[in-house]
Amino acid sequence: MISEHSQKKKVIMLIVDTLMDSSLQAAIKAGKAPAFQFFIENGYYFPDVVSPFPTMSVTVDSTLLTGVNSDKHKVPGLVWYNQQEKRIVNYGSHVRELFKLGLKQSMEDILFNLNHVHLSKQHKTIHEILKDKGIQTASINALLYRGSNSIQLKIPFLLSMLTGINKELMAYSPDLFSYGASHRLNPLKKNAYFWQKYGFNDQFSANEISYLIQQNKVPPLTIAYFPNLDQSVHKNGRIDVKGIQKVDKQLQKILNQYPSWDEALSNNIWIIAGDNGQAWISNNRKEALIDLRDLLKSYRIVKLRKGITAQDEIVLCVNERMAFIYTLNDQKVRLNEIAGILQKDNRIDVIALKNEKTITVTSGIHSGYLKFHPEGDYVDTYGQSWFLEGNTEILDLSITDKRIKYRNYPDALARLYSSFFSHEGEYIIVSAKPGYEFIGEGSPTHVGGASHGGLHKEDSLVAMIVSGTQLTPKYLRILDIKDWLLSLIQS
Repeated sequence: MISEHSQKKKVIMLIVDTLMDSSLQAAIKAGKAPAFQFFIENGYYFPDVVSPFPTMSVTVDSTLLTGVNSDKHKVPGLVWYNQQEKRIVNYGSHVRELFKLGLKQSMEDILFNLNHVHLSKQHKTIHEILKDKGIQTASINALLYRGSNSIQLKIPFLLSMLTGINKELMAYSPDLFSYGASHRLNPLKKNAYFWQKYGFNDQFSANEISYLIQQNKVPPLTIAYFPNLDQSVHKNGRIDVKGIQKVDKQLQKILNQYPSWDEALSNNIWIIAGDNGQAWISNNRKEALIDLRDLLKSYRIVKLRKGITAQDEIVLCVNERMAFIYTLNDQKVRLNEIAGILQKDNRIDVIALKNEKTITVTSGIHSGYLKFHPEGDYVDTYGQSWFLEGNTEILDLSITDKRIKYRNYPDALARLYSSFFSHEGEYIIVSAKPGYEFIGEGSPTHVGGASHGGLHKEDSLVAMIVSGTQLTPKYLRILDIKDWLLSLIQS
């Protein structure tokens, strides 16, 4: 007997890290992206889908799976300070920082805690929701994947030996699950050696999807992650044709599993989307890098290797073009004093702090302040109401008859507000102007290339292609994709 879901179109969502309109259009114009072009010509193209904040993959993917912002899913960013455990959590900013924080702890955070401890259990993932309805799903190489099936992640021998992490970790996954070399669908070992990032690469993801197609095992929903473009854009900048060309070859490999590309479309709904954008970074190293240790040298800053000590006053958690700055003793160090220091640097365009439920934003560019909180007389593009007081230029808000339109900072009020309720602690949030990025003790740098994390539209807008359906999300935000996916699968 053929089930209802075997007759319906399957939904295949491909998350291409840092898929942006600028590089995608350049590649298509140069004739280097035939698969992308095919999907666009046979579907809908949206160049400006809004990513959550901070614009780092772990926060974005948590929102994608749960349909809520970080105030509810509780994954604040790639790097953040866990006040309860009095330690910095880092899901993989740079190996320098991971070494200093302790490789074993860092690997446990990346491989287990992210999905099973830090991601809130108050909000089910789309995999968990569909499992409850008896609908099968697949997750391929996604950083966030939590499902309902108990499985064992097999940690590669060398990684286990170098870090001290257990050779096996219990996890909860969707029915069909692939996570690099630790758990695969295709029994043949391909593209999963340590020099290939243990399978966390585009070739591995494409091979796994191809295997599902070949075996006729594509479930009603597949979410697959393609990581390679991110590093390419970091190095080569916002118009990175070569990076798009390489992703396109993997898309061609997937399409070629069908008798024709047209048949691939008739069998499935295809969604190809970025997770975050990237802003350009100046090639003048001295100018491009905003060293928070230097700006805040009058305070005692936590050293990564030492951890929190009684003498420390502030913690720096740098997420490339965004940073959390925490005070460890509110009586000694006042956040508004730190904000005042940062306002003197015109490379910092957003400096925000919280007082109860009110957010105050200042800037190194504009004078004055902007205060806001939910539930006021002003209504934005997404139907969200706000109280506003002060200089709206700081967040580049356009206001007509109490209607808010966002310009350089998409959905800025909700994205910034949710970030202040994503985890415990007293902290400032800073975001850099395009052209610049923050650095701390061991931060990665992208001088002359591109970087993300910030609130600006260059970090925040991603491209999305939809083929095989006329239904679209309520709003063009990653926040709204989960409910849309559920409607596609259950309609």
